Amino acid sequence: MAEMFPITDVRARFPALALTDDGRPRVYLDGPGGTQVPDCVIDRMTRCLIDANANHAGAFRTSVAADAVVAEAHAAMADLVNAGSPDDIVVGANMTTLTYAFSRSIGVGLSPGDEIVVTNMDHEGNISPWLQLANERGLTVRWMRFDPARGRFADDALTRVLSPRTRLVALGLASNLIGTVNQTARFAVEARTAGALVYVDAVQYAPHRPLDVAALGADFVVWSAYKVFGPHLGVLWGRSGLLADLPAFRVRTAPTLAPGRWETGTANLEGEAGLIGVVDYLGWLADAGDPAPADHGSAGPLRPRTRRLHQAMHRIAAYEDRLTARLLEGLAWIPAITVLGLADPAARADRVPTVAFTVDGVPSAEVARRLALENIFVWSGHNYALEVVRAYGIDEQDGVVRIGLVHYTTAAEVDAVLDRLATWYGTGAA
Repeated sequence: MAEMFPITDVRARFPALALTDDGRPRVYLDGPGGTQVPDCVIDRMTRCLIDANANHAGAFRTSVAADAVVAEAHAAMADLVNAGSPDDIVVGANMTTLTYAFSRSIGVGLSPGDEIVVTNMDHEGNISPWLQLANERGLTVRWMRFDPARGRFADDALTRVLSPRTRLVALGLASNLIGTVNQTARFAVEARTAGALVYVDAVQYAPHRPLDVAALGADFVVWSAYKVFGPHLGVLWGRSGLLADLPAFRVRTAPTLAPGRWETGTANLEGEAGLIGVVDYLGWLADAGDPAPADHGSAGPLRPRTRRLHQAMHRIAAYEDRLTARLLEGLAWIPAITVLGLADPAARADRVPTVAFTVDGVPSAEVARRLALENIFVWSGHNYALEVVRAYGIDEQDGVVRIGLVHYTTAAEVDAVLDRLATWYGTGAA
């Protein structure tokens, strides 16, 4: 029997969900571009600006409080993803900026003729930095390509492009456009066995399922806090030895040890306080239902807080799976709509609730505009998944319509967007 998800209580924690425009509620189906935030994130950020608004390493109270915020934020993110230590967590501006920084550091050790692997299912944030690095240092780029008809990578997709010269493999854990969850842990084993570093973009996975870096087996995992109900920050986990040994581009007076050597400049303190708020909220959600189950899919026993946070994420995943099935089943009844990738509701376990589609004869931007007039928020375009759009032969400028469900989405909101789409396009393009 499906667990009763506390959707009413969840929605009460997100102030933005109560906003209306001319008496009409806002329907936030734009989660893949950024989620709304719960009250405890807002409260943590506000209190930081009042109580801890100072720079680091001072003897006075506000500076001591600022240091405590930074330490607690790193510990919170370490527990969220089952990292071995808070020192393995690097906080930065966003996923793309972090990836550019680490690509440059990794590139110092690469030579002309070395090879790197990127995939055509990834967000540009995990492609362009590596392509530019390859161009600068004379590296060879190998493309790991997915099958558009199946919306997945073949089991041997990485095997085909690995070679003795492969030095790095950049992979996505879940597609930000078609939602496919990839076999990244298996690919990571294959890549590391071949002697390559593995850099994983977990941005679209992290809001929907438990993220366990120990089980994933990569060398670097990066995600966006603002897509996991938090502030506009990026977070990266790296293997301790790599964070200690890779050259970091920093000012001479910056810390020499990780993570400080990677966090040059004054921290976004209020943002880091918001990271603590994310964990506060997920801890509340963990306690909002049945007791936590046994550790599932982890590399070993989880710390108590990590266990609770992963229980919250399991609860989120189960609820979102039901919403995803409802959305996919409804879209299948609309003749003019074509869903990209895993369109079968039975395959929802292999995807996150990010759904992309096109409408026959109608520009995607027009569909998104019409929905916006109904106060239903969705994205259109390539959504920085340029190579995915190209793989499907879709016009790059117009792209697709992208609906992103999150755990504060209701079944009624899913039905509302389906009703509008069926009314407009149910008998063919309008």
